[in-house]
Amino acid sequence: MNTTEQASQQQKQTKFSIKNIFVPDYENYEGVRRINIYVMRLFFALMFVFVATDSWTVILNHEGAWDPTRAVAWCTWAAYSTLALLGVFHTLRMLPIMLFMIFYKGLWLVVVAYPLWSAGTLEGSPAEEMAYMFSGIIIPILFVPWKYVFKKYILLETKKNNRC
Repeated sequence: MNTTEQASQQQKQTKFSIKNIFVPDYENYEGVRRINIYVMRLFFALMFVFVATDSWTVILNHEGAWDPTRAVAWCTWAAYSTLALLGVFHTLRMLPIMLFMIFYKGLWLVVVAYPLWSAGTLEGSPAEEMAYMFSGIIIPILFVPWKYVFKKYILLETKKNNRC
């Protein structure tokens, strides 16, 4: 292959197209499809915008002594949302934050919402709104690159490309 063909081939691979977002990107994202990266970035941004706004507002405007349990909760959410901002820029490195979100929301749905729903008491309960919001967890579950998670966190493979 001559240099003109190589340059043309590189342009095709790096040029944005709808088709390319569904193909594993070994050059930039360790074989993770761009669509997964884009959707996870969107979720990281949403986590930052919504959770950071609430948590940091409560922390910065709080007056008086804190209830220790409430303080831990608000500080956890503030730290979580701040780390989510890093996920917008370093998506694969911050993937454990996404896994944490899937785990706590899934656990809450199983432990709190499901028993209420199966007893027919979820509707109208204080948990109803949160159950509705947490049910959106299906989207990140669909877009987390589970093969990558398995390789990185179960098999503990090291990455060859340090770009993401």
